[in-house]
This record gives sequence, structure tokens and C-alpha cells, in this order.
Amino acid sequence: MTDINSSIYYGEVVHQRLRPKPHRLSYKVFSLLLDLDELEKLSVKSKLISYNGRTFYSINDKDHGYGKGIKDWVYNELEEANLFDCSNKILMLCYPRILGYVFNPLTVFFCYKDNNKLGAIIYEVHNTFRERHCYVLPVVGNHKNVITQTCKKEFYVSPFIKMNCTYNFLLTKPSNTISVLIDQYDEKSKLLVASQNGKKLKITNSNLIKTYLSYPLMSFKVIAAIHYEAFKLWSKGVSLVKKNIKIRNKISREI
Repeated sequence: MTDINSSIYYGEVVHQRLRPKPHRLSYKVFSLLLDLDELEKLSVKSKLISYNGRTFYSINDKDHGYGKGIKDWVYNELEEANLFDCSNKILMLCYPRILGYVFNPLTVFFCYKDNNKLGAIIYEVHNTFRERHCYVLPVVGNHKNVITQTCKKEFYVSPFIKMNCTYNFLLTKPSNTISVLIDQYDEKSKLLVASQNGKKLKITNSNLIKTYLSYPLMSFKVIAAIHYEAFKLWSKGVSLVKKNIKIRNKISREI
């Protein structure tokens, strides 16, 4: 069977709001870390997963970027940001479609240079209004295993958080484990901490079956959990923030 670099990461997502009402949620999830050069090989590795197919699990162009070709879109965004030298290898951390449905709050693209050095990261954020926005950030400094980046918030996500915020990202390079941590600050202090951690598994039929049994209908649970937690925040008396601007596929480049 064809060997590939792409893999499964199983772990946990945690969100902890610090103000004005403390609120914490955590749930078990799994993600796929996919080499974009291997998307066409997924169905060769396992009949349970495919690229733009109708298998149990799938990765679909419509769910990312401009809704056409994921790889071409990433190349274009790197070129527009003067980071095309970071397109030698691109790994995408995301949730797959399960039975044709997916909601990815955050997709992370790890973009490597010719020397296999991580040169840029693209954070693609989705909200529940069917909009998406991405932050294209260079990796600067001599990072060994942990990458830190900062950018201003430019995209409406939560109806309980104002737009005047800053994101501080802290990530580990993909290996046997993976970690993405986001600290969100408003004009006062730290407001929210969000994290995703995972441990690596090979993509095999048996592992995909085990993953489903451990996280059945995960995509549906993700969107249900978002609305359920929003209701709990509202019931605690946290004020709603009105959405004033409609944004589709806007790009932020902080260089």
C-alpha cells in the first residue's frame, strides 16, 4: 500500500474565557494533517477517505480558500504575501468531512521552504455565517520547535467578543504531537485562551474506523457545541456584539 506523510492527530480542544464571566469548554476531536501534494493519494491509502469524493471521510476544495483548488489558493496567497519561497511543502491541519459535512473553526497551513524550514503559517478561520478569512503570517527568528506569532483580529467570529482584539499564536511544529495555542487580548488584558492538542496516528483503514468509533459524527457535534456554548454564555449574561460588516474570503497579511 502506498506510503504517505499525511496523518491523523487525535486529542482535545479547549476554550477558556476569562472575562467578564468565566467559562470553559473542552471536547475530544481528531484532525488530519495532510500534505497537499498527497491529496490525490488519499483514496489509494484508504477507501474510507478521498479528495473531492463521496467517501465516508473526504477533503473538499469547496471548504477552503476560494472554494476551488486548495493547493493553488495557498500558492497564490503565499505569492501575494511575498512568501512564495515557503511553498516547497505545505501541510494542512483540518477536520475532514464526515458523511459529507464539516465545519472547520480553524484550519492551519504549515508552509515550508526548500531547506525544510518552516517559513510561513496560514490561519484560515470560519464563522457560522458561512464566511472565512485567513491570516498569512511569516515565521521569523530562529524557532526550533515552538513558533510564536501575533496579528490583529480582522474577522467577526464570536458574537460575544468585540473586534478590537489581538491574537497571540503559539504552535509546535508537527511531529509525533501537535499543539496550537491562541491567546486573545482586548484593549484591557487577556480575554480568551483556545488550544488544540493531538497525538499522531498513521492513516490506515483500521485507524480511521477506530477514530470514527471514538469520535462519532464529530463534525455535527462541533457545530452543535458552538451553539450550545453560545447559549450558555448568553444565559450567564454576557453581552452580544453586533455583526456590522460582511466579509467573504478576505485576507490579512501581517508582515
